[in-house]
Amino acid sequence: MYRYEMISSRIHSHSEFAARLALISALIFSSVGWTSAAWAQEAPDAKPPASAPSAAAKPPAPKLPPLPADAHVEQTAEINGKTLRYTVTVGTIPVYDRDGKKTGEVVYTAYTMEGKDRPVTFAMNGGPGASSVYLNLGAIGPKRVAFGAEGDSPSDPATLKDNPGTWLDFTDLVFIDPIGTGFSRSLVSEAETKKLFYSTAPDIHYLSRIVYDWLVKNGRLNSRKYFVGESYGGFRGPRVTLYLQTKLGVALNGVVLVSPYLNPTVEDDGDLSPLPWMMTLPSIVAAHLEREHKLTAEAMAPVIAYTRTDYAAALMKGRSDPAATEQMIQHVTELTGLDPVFVKRAGGRLETQAYLREVYRSEGKLGSRYDPNVTAWDPFPHDPSQRSNDPILESIIAPTTTAMVNFVTQTVGWKTDARYEALSEDVNRQWDGGDELRKGSVEQLREAVANDAKLHVLIVHGWNDLSCPFMGSVLTVDQMPVMGDPTRVQVKEYPGGHMFYSRPTSQMDLRKDVMAMFGKH
Repeated sequence: MYRYEMISSRIHSHSEFAARLALISALIFSSVGWTSAAWAQEAPDAKPPASAPSAAAKPPAPKLPPLPADAHVEQTAEINGKTLRYTVTVGTIPVYDRDGKKTGEVVYTAYTMEGKDRPVTFAMNGGPGASSVYLNLGAIGPKRVAFGAEGDSPSDPATLKDNPGTWLDFTDLVFIDPIGTGFSRSLVSEAETKKLFYSTAPDIHYLSRIVYDWLVKNGRLNSRKYFVGESYGGFRGPRVTLYLQTKLGVALNGVVLVSPYLNPTVEDDGDLSPLPWMMTLPSIVAAHLEREHKLTAEAMAPVIAYTRTDYAAALMKGRSDPAATEQMIQHVTELTGLDPVFVKRAGGRLETQAYLREVYRSEGKLGSRYDPNVTAWDPFPHDPSQRSNDPILESIIAPTTTAMVNFVTQTVGWKTDARYEALSEDVNRQWDGGDELRKGSVEQLREAVANDAKLHVLIVHGWNDLSCPFMGSVLTVDQMPVMGDPTRVQVKEYPGGHMFYSRPTSQMDLRKDVMAMFGKH
C-alpha cells in the first residue's frame, strides 16, 4: 500500500511533522534465488571481506521454528451475480545466497480457479515495509475488510466479506509479502538481512525470482502474466518487469501501477522549480471539489490545464511580474476554498502538511496526506506544528492484521504463532535506497515498454492523493515517447486518495479499466 515518507518526504515539506513522517511513514499501503542458484549470481556476496570481523563476532542469525507446509482451502464468493469457486494457497518460497545457503523465506497467498488459459497476476504493496494485505483484502482479492475510508475505525469488527471489485474472475492472483513483512522472514543476521534484502537492487532481484519460482513451481510459465504494485510497489513494478524480461527470461503482458512512487525527481527544488507545486495543487483542488460534491473528470480538466500553463508560468516569473503572482494567488484561493491569508502567505505554494492542518483547523481535525478527506482529531491542536501521526497510516494496521491473521491461520489452516507485519517500521528504518531510489523507475518503465511492443501499462491514481499525486504520473507519461500505440501507457484517475479502491465506485471503475487492458492480450 503505502510508501514510507522517509523514502520520499517532499523537498518542500519543511514542518517538524514532515521530518517525523520521514522517519516512520510511507508505502501505502504495497525474488531472486534461481530456486535458487541464479539469485546467487545476482545477489551481493554475503561473505565478509578478509579484513572484516569474523562471522563469529557478528550477532548470530535468529533461531526460528520452521514455517508450516503449504496449506490449501476451497472457498466460494458471490461476485456480480455469479459464484466463484477457487482454491486459496498459503505457501512459502525459499531464497538462497550464491553458496546455496537458505537466507530467507517468502510467504505468498494465491487464489486460483479451474479454467483453461487463465492468466496470473502477481501483487506487491510498498513501504518499503508493507505486506500485500492492502491489495489483497482491500482492493482485488475475493474477500475484503473495511479500512482506509472516512468513518472506518480500528476497533470495528474485522469481518471479511465477498469483494465485488475482485479481479479473480478474470485472473488468478498471487500476493507476495517481501522479507520482513507479513510472515516472510530473513534467516540471517541483521547485517546480512539489510545487505541481501533491504536495499533497492537486491529487493528487485529476489522478488523477481520469487515470481519466476512460483511460475515454475506451479507449471504456469506459459500463462499470460501480469503485475500489480501499489505505492513503493509501483516503484518495484517497472524494475521487476525489466528484470524478468532481461535477466530471467519471463515477459509480462501487462503492468498496473496503483498510486505509484514512480518519479521522485519531479519533487525536487521547490524554491526554484514549479514542479513540486504543480504536482500537489490539482489533488488539493480535487479534495475541495469532492467536499463540495463537484468532483468529476470534467471539473478537473481545467484545473489540470491551469496547472500546466498559467500557474507554472506565474511561479516561474516570481517577483519579475507581481501582477501575475497576485492573480495566481487569487485563483488558487478560489480553486481550493482556503483562507486567502493562508494562500497569500504561502505565495500560492501549498505545502502538504501545512495544508492538511489548515483545511480542518476550525474543526480541530487533521486531514491525511493519503486522502485529505479522511480525517482524525488533532490531539495537539495548539502546537505550532503537527505532532501526531497520519490519520490513515496507523488506523489501518489493526483491521488488516486481524483479518489476515485470522484468514491465514484459521480459515486456510496455515498454523503459525509468528508475528504478522502488516506495516513494518523496522524494515523501513533499515532500508538503504541509495541513489537508485531517487532515480525512480521511469528509465526502467521506458525500457520495458520499448523491449516489448505488446506490453501494456496502466497507471492509476486517486484524485486526492498527496502522498503520490496523480499529476506526477501525468507529467511523466507526457514526456515519454509514444513507441507505437499511444494507449499502451495510460494514466487513469478516480475519486479517492492513495487507497481510492476503498470507495466502491472507484474500485469498480478500476476493475473495468483493468479488464479492458486484459482484453487486449
